[in-house]
Amino acid sequence: QVQLVESGGGLVQPGASLRLSCAASGRTFSNDIMGWFRQAPGKEREFVSAISRGTGSTTYADSVKGRFTISRDNAKNTVYLQMNSLKAEDTAVYYCSAESFPYNLRRPGSWNYWGQGTQVTVSS
Repeated sequence: QVQLVESGGGLVQPGASLRLSCAASGRTFSNDIMGWFRQAPGKEREFVSAISRGTGSTTYADSVKGRFTISRDNAKNTVYLQMNSLKAEDTAVYYCSAESFPYNLRRPGSWNYWGQGTQVTVSS
């Protein structure tokens, strides 16, 4: 059974940093492309970032480029999202995702495996 378990969310002030983690089990982690999405209240789930299997090449949404960094540790079956310079508009539930061959990285429907989400709130 595939499990993706996110952690690391919380309430922070604008400008602060958080690091999210997603521990994966039930699949061969190193074979999967891993992603992060987020969903704010009343909005659709949106792509944040993804990281490839082997070379670790990364891609980001324009809204987080330069502030967020995705990484993975295949030995620990864990993917991370380092979030710096957080803004109020980053407030959302953040979801980890996994897929062998997502046909469109930025579309939630391309991913079959999801975590339960972790809340990130940026507020003064």
